[in-house]
Amino acid sequence: MQDYLKFYINGEWVDPVEPRTLDVENPATEEAFARISLGSNADVDKAVEAARTAFTSFSQTSVEYRAELLEKIAAGIQARAGDMAQVISDEMGAPMWLANAAQVPAGMGHYMTAAKILREYKFEEQMGATMLRKEPVGVCGFITPWNWPQNQIACKVAPAIATGCTMVLKPSEIAPLDAMIVAEIFHEAGVPPGVFNLVNGDGPGVGAYMSQHPGIDMMSFTGSTRAGTLVQQAAAPTVKRVALELGGKSPNIVLPDADLNKAVGGGVMQMMMNTGQSCNAPSRMLVQRDQHDEAVAIAKATAESVKIGAGADAEKGAIGPISNANQWNKVQDLIQKGVDEGATLVTGGTGRPEGFNKGYFTKPTVFANVSNDMTIAREEIFGPVLCILPYEDEDEAIRIANDTEYGLSGYVQSSDINHARDVANKIRAGNIHINGAGPDQKAPFGGYKMSGNGREWGAVGFEEFLEYKSVLGHTPA
Repeated sequence: MQDYLKFYINGEWVDPVEPRTLDVENPATEEAFARISLGSNADVDKAVEAARTAFTSFSQTSVEYRAELLEKIAAGIQARAGDMAQVISDEMGAPMWLANAAQVPAGMGHYMTAAKILREYKFEEQMGATMLRKEPVGVCGFITPWNWPQNQIACKVAPAIATGCTMVLKPSEIAPLDAMIVAEIFHEAGVPPGVFNLVNGDGPGVGAYMSQHPGIDMMSFTGSTRAGTLVQQAAAPTVKRVALELGGKSPNIVLPDADLNKAVGGGVMQMMMNTGQSCNAPSRMLVQRDQHDEAVAIAKATAESVKIGAGADAEKGAIGPISNANQWNKVQDLIQKGVDEGATLVTGGTGRPEGFNKGYFTKPTVFANVSNDMTIAREEIFGPVLCILPYEDEDEAIRIANDTEYGLSGYVQSSDINHARDVANKIRAGNIHINGAGPDQKAPFGGYKMSGNGREWGAVGFEEFLEYKSVLGHTPA
């Protein structure tokens, strides 16, 4: 058992004000392997005070200084990539191949991208006699999830540093250890005391207090829509800015002119990536009705080819366990709900995969003949579960795609790029992927409707951390 019992506040590792601990479980073994402290209001107060003190000077630092700082952080992550990948694998179950290939690089990339954007970013614009300035919003509170822990930390912390903000981070208590390494890297990189502060804890004990804290000027939250609304409610009395990146139930429209093998097979593999624990996963595959049976056969064969494993023993491409017991139970319940409501279970189903008698492993599951009013088509499952929905024509496909409370991502498959672009423009979502296109860290990431508000990533992501100031009469007439 490893102990990580201190918090990083004002450039130092400090003991919690009120000692209270929580075991961190490896989801592949269901065994505790580490222990963290759970913070209290008093710990948050200390961190906020440090951030507010540091803001006075850090907000006035030069662009070049902050860009160099971001580059030092990226270099530090690269140097500690092996350590980072190991704890991510241990705490949230990503196989080592995925932790090394995607989990760690996704986070590191945001610091590098932010440094490049920062050097070209315009914080001032002359408009006649008026100077329009963009200034840092102040002290930011960050609450991040367990599914892509480094990515979600970096896409908040990197633009905050770039724009001159200071911050308090509460990582997920399910996957907190990679954040501890981040704090060590920041310290080594020379991030000034108080600029970055880390307090571990749960939502009720730390997250809620951060959200309502009058000393925090902005809250940025990534997680479930339910928890996001609680953050927004808690923040309302202090009228602080709130940015939310929440759930998704993303449609994947396979148009009749698409290469069916490539579109369906690729869609299944995208869905299974990270064990389906991605808010933008293409969880609803829409296929024209007369292609439905053929698509189902392809999806079945693809899903049944997916390997399952854990840690360093997992084959490349294998999926790991669901990241915690509560989520595993939710996924199991929703799979059973799909069966009960009459969807066709093509492959997978409830229970652990063959050969696994412990760990939160889940069978790669495909449902066919799904209608959009079924629970499995409405709710975010957050596991390796794909729903295939038939449609009659393109208009119906677009209607079904948009018939959701979410709007984070959408996917379109077609052999005609112009046709794909036209359909993409009709989907009400913040990110549309054409023919399997991957992420772009320079492009804004975020959603419509109950998928949240605000945008992360790239230059647009900087805007969340900036206030506009109009200096009138800046240039005498």
